[in-house]
Amino acid sequence: MFLPLFLTGCPDSTQQPPPTGTVQRETTARRPHHFTPVAFRDLPGWRDDDVRYALQAFRQTCRATINYSGQVVADRALLEEKCRLMPPSSADVATVRNWFEAHFQPYKVRCPNGSAQGLFTGYYSPIIPACRQRTAECNEPLMAPPADGNFRGIPREEIVRRQIGRPLFWANIVDVQNIQIQGSGTIRLEDGSLVKLNFAGVNDMPFRSIGEQLRERGIRPAGGMSADAVWEHLKQNPGLAREVINNNPRYVFFRVAESRDVIGAMSVPLSRIRSIAIDNTIYSLGLPVWVDTTLSNGQRFRRLTIAQDTGGAIRGWIRVDLYFGEGDEAFQFAKGQHAQGSKYIFKPKPHVRR
Repeated sequence: MFLPLFLTGCPDSTQQPPPTGTVQRETTARRPHHFTPVAFRDLPGWRDDDVRYALQAFRQTCRATINYSGQVVADRALLEEKCRLMPPSSADVATVRNWFEAHFQPYKVRCPNGSAQGLFTGYYSPIIPACRQRTAECNEPLMAPPADGNFRGIPREEIVRRQIGRPLFWANIVDVQNIQIQGSGTIRLEDGSLVKLNFAGVNDMPFRSIGEQLRERGIRPAGGMSADAVWEHLKQNPGLAREVINNNPRYVFFRVAESRDVIGAMSVPLSRIRSIAIDNTIYSLGLPVWVDTTLSNGQRFRRLTIAQDTGGAIRGWIRVDLYFGEGDEAFQFAKGQHAQGSKYIFKPKPHVRR
């Protein structure tokens, strides 16, 4: 549900999954042919990461109802065993690292074409200004899904024009598109009060990149093609904004959240720089994933993360969306995150007592 302005990545990221029989569902006895088992010592930066933070995020996986579907599916009994055997929150980093090493086997992931590199983008939870009623500035509804559930396959422009859904609040159309791209966010109303909105549904229409539409028209904002430059340019050109946003048929609905937590596709809170979104048509969510990529500031990012989210544009064996948190600071990282990287899936293994 989190979609970048521009789409690119691993060469297989826009292809359909291989036909049945080409890729095996993961079991303890077999694995997809482009998974290579590796030793923990061969994970780049493994001993430098404070994996206690990843364990905190993994606890959320253990509280979730896991959908064991996709082409790579964890062994349910083994994963449930790991949840029962987790070390306490007070455990030191060495104890937690040893626990992961004793209970999981890392696999380096390659695309079907053999490439070990894929696209790593970023997302965040924005805070946008909003109104309780429609105004000249707050000109687009943030809607809850209709009670009858009949919205799939209907394009964005028609949903808004016919108000197929229940308006919760109103905001500038550019800000509405931004929060829909991120999949959740917080609104700041006229009186300064904050309301958290979480993902509540999507119309299952394809995403059409806003940035690519501008490129096709030969439009380059003054600040370049970064996310903030694109949004600012659209706000200064409201006619263009409505046209290109309505040309993106995908529409996301929201619900008012009871807490300020950002909730992902597993219906549990996401953890800043420890939760990631991956392709849930390939993987069942919930597993630990070692990632090796570069942040927008040039810093190397080698961390143990947990796959707890997904998105319409997150497609491919090594496609990853890093969750950076909430607000302006998170946006500064997420907006420019567009780098190649490698990915290692951790599969639960039987625990051998020593």
